[in-house]
Amino acid sequence: MASLKEVRNRIVSVSSTQQITRAMKMVAAAKLRRAQDNIIQMRPYAQKLGEMLATVSSGSETGSDSPFGQTRSVEKVLLILVTSDRGLCGAFNTNVIKAAMAHIEANYADLARQGKVEVLAIGKKGAEGMTRRGFKVNAAYQGIFTQLSFVAVKEAAEAAMAMFANGQYDRVDLIFNEFKNVATQIIRTEQFLPIASDPANGQGGRPNINYTFEPDEEQIVNELIPKSLKIQLYRAVLESNASEHGARMTAMDKATDNAQELLKDLRLVYNRTRQAAITKEILEIVGGAEALA
Repeated sequence: MASLKEVRNRIVSVSSTQQITRAMKMVAAAKLRRAQDNIIQMRPYAQKLGEMLATVSSGSETGSDSPFGQTRSVEKVLLILVTSDRGLCGAFNTNVIKAAMAHIEANYADLARQGKVEVLAIGKKGAEGMTRRGFKVNAAYQGIFTQLSFVAVKEAAEAAMAMFANGQYDRVDLIFNEFKNVATQIIRTEQFLPIASDPANGQGGRPNINYTFEPDEEQIVNELIPKSLKIQLYRAVLESNASEHGARMTAMDKATDNAQELLKDLRLVYNRTRQAAITKEILEIVGGAEALA
């Protein structure tokens, strides 16, 4: 049985940890509110812009001729992984890495064995996880979540777009956590490049819209495509940011509850140890008194 001092030290240590996890939960809750507001405001705009891009690209010669719409034989793949820079958020980062590995195994197993699947990581944990698994991390963007802005994400989007346009990669896929609620994050895998045409266009799905272009179709489409791609990646990063805070809030809440349960057990052990020590001292005193008598 542990000594009273050892149990007392453990109680102090667990109490300190509980205070830290409780504070981290409160910080995550405050950040979550702002992140949730940002993604709720972004979703309708990103969705509508994506629909417009898909419709225009599938029904326009300019969209089809864009370097970002060229469909090529897939010989080299780039995966954009959106994770966090820090841990202590449960399985948030692990789930993205597992989804990436499953996606590679299901679609690019042969290319992966040839070393033709590489990673662009937004977030430190994704870069570390894929490096440990033997994948080359082409680029890693860290610190974006410290002061999250469109300008910071734009650089990563432009890098991926440039590498696809110059033929360095034939396919670019995006994997991230989509925010549903505080306790639930959904892993999404989306085709980033080449631009996916609208499968419902002219096939009984959404109506075939005839857009009027001003000043001209070529200029509008050439400006719309890069902007839409950057917005698509920015939305994924906002989704991941809100998901991270939700996951960290949930993880810290569970850690606080676990610390409370552990404190109950430790206090019970402490009281039992203390009672045993007192009983032992009483028996020694009684035994000494009888010996003197």
